[in-house]
Amino acid sequence: MRYFIAIPTYNGGDVWEECAKKIMAYSPEGTPIYIIDSGSTDKTVDIANKYHFENISIKSQDFNHGGTRNLAIENNKGKYDYVIFLTQDAIPKMGFIQNILSAFDDPNVVCAYGRQLPHKNASKISQHARYFNYPAKGYVAELSDKNSKGIKTVFMSNSFSAYRIEVFEALGGFTSDTILCEDMFYTAKALLAGYKVAYVPSAIVRHSHNYSPIEEFKRYFDIGVFHSNEPWIKKEFGGAEGEGKKFSLSELKYLIANGFHLIPAAFVNTVCKLLGYKLGGKYKKIPITVIKKLSMHKRYW
Repeated sequence: MRYFIAIPTYNGGDVWEECAKKIMAYSPEGTPIYIIDSGSTDKTVDIANKYHFENISIKSQDFNHGGTRNLAIENNKGKYDYVIFLTQDAIPKMGFIQNILSAFDDPNVVCAYGRQLPHKNASKISQHARYFNYPAKGYVAELSDKNSKGIKTVFMSNSFSAYRIEVFEALGGFTSDTILCEDMFYTAKALLAGYKVAYVPSAIVRHSHNYSPIEEFKRYFDIGVFHSNEPWIKKEFGGAEGEGKKFSLSELKYLIANGFHLIPAAFVNTVCKLLGYKLGGKYKKIPITVIKKLSMHKRYW
């Protein structure tokens, strides 16, 4: 199988050093590994050079979640059949390459994502989010599953994912101007075109964030912006309200057993997520100066 690994980077810090080290340790010799760096001012590029990664450089203002990843594929056009995407803070476990590529044994699977377990320093709230969204049981989904899975049918995470490049290019790749959720955008297109998506829990990375309530607000504001710009996804696959209720109930049970004192903080997080999402959905009515303060991904604006 001809494949390469691509990682967008920007000031990756210490976690990037650990990520790069594990990528090298668990990748077969000669695996092509590329970073697409958008103007790092720390040692991110030096670390990539230390491990002999290829380096594609872009200006900071040119970064886009979809367009930057498209660039990695465009720069390697015709060389590979599959691409594996990681983020600079997703630390892979042994077998991550072989296991995620096994999803493509099914010729109708065109994209796949692996399991994300929490970092060792993850809070209880962050731990639950990973366990809820990345369970131990895998699946393969197609368009007909939207009646039972709803919006989860097109769930995908480019923190650790893989794509069949021939179909990726035929479907136009990621949207090249999106604030985030380029992975969901493509997965929705793929399923509507008759293809399948796979979740592979045996392919594992460690990846999580200990977001504050304000950071959760900003992240969900951006998600609201995305769905406002791409309303067809909710129209085809439904909204996230039902999944949100399941998440909140699961979180409450988890914290009762593992961190009862964190329940008030979790409630505040939930309120901030909801408010952020609702405001993001109405961003077109908000002045751009205010939007930049509400958004997590300020480089998009």
